[in-house]
Amino acid sequence: MSLDSQDSTSPSFNRDWFFPSPSFIHQSPPKPPKPHRRFSTASKHSPDSNISNPPSFRSSPSLSPTTSKYGRLRRRVEFPRPPDKSSIQHQNASVLDRKPVVSSEKKQSTVKVSSGSLGHRVRVRWNLAITVAIVITALTSLVHKNFTLHNQVIVLQDQILKLNVRLRACNLLSNVDTFDSVMQELDDIGYGSHNGLKNLALIVSVTLLSIPVLAFKYIDFVSKSRSSDSVLEEALLNKQLAYRVDIFLSVHPYAKPLALLVATLLVICLGGLALFGVTDDNLADCLWLSWTFVADSGNHANTEGIGPRLVSVSISFGGMLIFAMMLGLVSDSISEKFDSLRKGRSEVVEQNHTLILGWSDKLGSLLNQLGIANESLGGGIVVVMAERDKEEMEMDIAKMEFDFKGTSVICRSGSPLILADLKKVSVSKARAIVVLAEDGNADQSDARALRTVLSLTGVKEGLKGHIVVELSDLDNEVLVKLVGGDLVKTVVAHDVIGRLMIQCARQPGLAQIWEDILGFENCEFYIKRWPQLHGMQFEDILISFPDAIPCGIKVASCDGKIILNPEDSYVLQEDDEILVIAEDDDSYAPAALPTVKEASFMHIARPARMPQKILLCGWRRDIDDMIVVLDAFLAPGSELWMFNDVPENEREKKLIDGGLDLSRLENIQLVNREGNAVIRRHLESLPLQSFDSILILADESVEDSAIQADSRSLATLLLIRDIQSKRLPMVNQVRRGTFSQGSWIGEMQQASDKSVIISEILDPRTKNLLSMSKISDYVLSNELVSMALAMVAEDQQINDVLEELFADEGNELQIRQADLYLSEGEELSFYEVLLRARQRREIVIGYRAANAEKAVINPPAKSERRRWSLKDVFVVIAEKE
Repeated sequence: MSLDSQDSTSPSFNRDWFFPSPSFIHQSPPKPPKPHRRFSTASKHSPDSNISNPPSFRSSPSLSPTTSKYGRLRRRVEFPRPPDKSSIQHQNASVLDRKPVVSSEKKQSTVKVSSGSLGHRVRVRWNLAITVAIVITALTSLVHKNFTLHNQVIVLQDQILKLNVRLRACNLLSNVDTFDSVMQELDDIGYGSHNGLKNLALIVSVTLLSIPVLAFKYIDFVSKSRSSDSVLEEALLNKQLAYRVDIFLSVHPYAKPLALLVATLLVICLGGLALFGVTDDNLADCLWLSWTFVADSGNHANTEGIGPRLVSVSISFGGMLIFAMMLGLVSDSISEKFDSLRKGRSEVVEQNHTLILGWSDKLGSLLNQLGIANESLGGGIVVVMAERDKEEMEMDIAKMEFDFKGTSVICRSGSPLILADLKKVSVSKARAIVVLAEDGNADQSDARALRTVLSLTGVKEGLKGHIVVELSDLDNEVLVKLVGGDLVKTVVAHDVIGRLMIQCARQPGLAQIWEDILGFENCEFYIKRWPQLHGMQFEDILISFPDAIPCGIKVASCDGKIILNPEDSYVLQEDDEILVIAEDDDSYAPAALPTVKEASFMHIARPARMPQKILLCGWRRDIDDMIVVLDAFLAPGSELWMFNDVPENEREKKLIDGGLDLSRLENIQLVNREGNAVIRRHLESLPLQSFDSILILADESVEDSAIQADSRSLATLLLIRDIQSKRLPMVNQVRRGTFSQGSWIGEMQQASDKSVIISEILDPRTKNLLSMSKISDYVLSNELVSMALAMVAEDQQINDVLEELFADEGNELQIRQADLYLSEGEELSFYEVLLRARQRREIVIGYRAANAEKAVINPPAKSERRRWSLKDVFVVIAEKE
């Protein structure tokens, strides 16, 4: 094997630093070669020998493979000789055998080089810190030497002055004025007696300023030394210190002002000590002067001398930094406070307020009713908390344009599911808490209401008031009451509206009466105890209130159960309370019994219930409950036509899933028709002229938007009335031919005489269109539910009254014809009509004259006689038929 091939197959360890290559031996000229320059310069004292020598140099058997300082070994320098084949093979084998050792040596060398470079950086920084400390010490010594020389000059001047004083004292007898001046000079001598103390003050101030620099350098050095030892150790010292400072500033609310105060005091104290060392003033004056420099950066302009100027400029610079931080801190605090107020994060410090949790379309009507209810008290406080921005809520409330009658509405952003947010609105001190149902999916809304009740029951301080929860599905009422217990009163919106629409379909005009009773603008229910009426029978209590109408008794012996329309023979017990309908809670009181002529009983039989044909337009999830109520109210043989866009093959499944048992329907028969209620040709396929009542529901597909739902209901109403008017007999059409340009309204009004249409309206603005046209009755669902919520919020006992009036059994509001109580043209007082109605176990609460548009509830002057007409109607509380 040749030397060239030997060199090409050898390991890639470059040894040419010590030995020439074989090619150099064969190609060198005949003259003796000169030794390589690097042999003579590679001394053991060379600082770069450790870096320049390759690892392969340590192949000598006399060296340990882990020795790092191989560059200091002496080697004999001689010219290379051509190796023989056996030595070359032995060398190759030894090199191949040493590969793992060299690899491990490389790793150790890399780690040591990296640690060496890191240690080098640490040494450089430490040297820099030592240099800075030396410079500061040198400057301090120079300043100290300067002031020492200055003090020596002052001492010499003092000695000269004392000698001059003694010389002038020899002539005291010749000049008295000179004596006075000498005594004054003697008093002024000694101003340099405190020079040692001043120097000490200057040294202390400089030392205190140097301590933080040295401390930070020491912390940095310790942190770097720890990081060089092990990366996986605990956090570095500087990071720990920064973390502790961050925690202190974040956790403690007054940490930043306290740190600013400490910094200000340090600047004043250090500046005062420095001024005391470079000026002739005492320490108290220097501290005050330091404060003036801190407070006013331009106050040092009149300072004279290099030392005082240097110190005063330093104090003024520190004062500027302090006041800049103070301005930033004050600005941040003010901005944070205003931002907190703007976003509704501040705490509400109120008590006996009404708390509303959630946001929906019913909020405006609810706030209006609460404002009317609190008017007699001079106004109240209503707090609204929802997961919306405070500014948006206030803007939306301002757009409602309601007169809140002195009631203040406070908005806060927050979630009713978070106890901290509930505490922020003083939930434990509220006299009533109203939980609104969210617009949208009924199951999600009721689930959220249930979680809200759980959060309210978990308040540690307890609740002072009761909880009124609006639910969307009647099936969830039991679960909410189970969680909340006696504190919770529920109002199922769809159930109330559905039952009210059915009552209004049977008795047109009842919706307006319910608006008067549920709202606080006219008359409403009140419960109060009157000790002076104890022992009286209920028939006498009925005529004992000139400004109210008694309706029931809250029986104390039955755990406060309210009995509507009790028997006349019931005797009021000591702790019983009386339920009345009055204008306000302080507008009525019992009086002496009036003189009332008792009228004879009129034996008039009530007409038997006849089967009816009812059309139900629209679909929503609680329609199964409406079907059950209709089956209870209607006579046997009645028909219920369901017209909506839900496929007929899916309706039965949805009704069964909702809890309806079709086999248990006794009085009605279901007839399904599929179609869109706003398309004329779909409505024309129905026998619209043959229905006794038509109910137009706010379809669940557009229920989220009140305007869109009302527009759909209004379009359906107009189409139905127009189709009915075209299908009326020709006689009626000819008779209505005299109508002028607005004859279409007259035709629809004539059509309304044939059938009753009840439309569910969500937006209060829509009712004006229907009230002016007089072509349909309506149920203002959102407003009626809001009225019920407000009434229960003001007095939770009223919820039992409303539940009975809307239930399938018990008492309800009814409209009676006048011929049941009087004859045509008969003169009777309202008390006398009331007593005649009591013969039928009914309570008359108002009437509507034949030519009037609205009913009068709780009429005044009940003892005055008036002439009645058989076309008049009376509003009574009576048992369901």
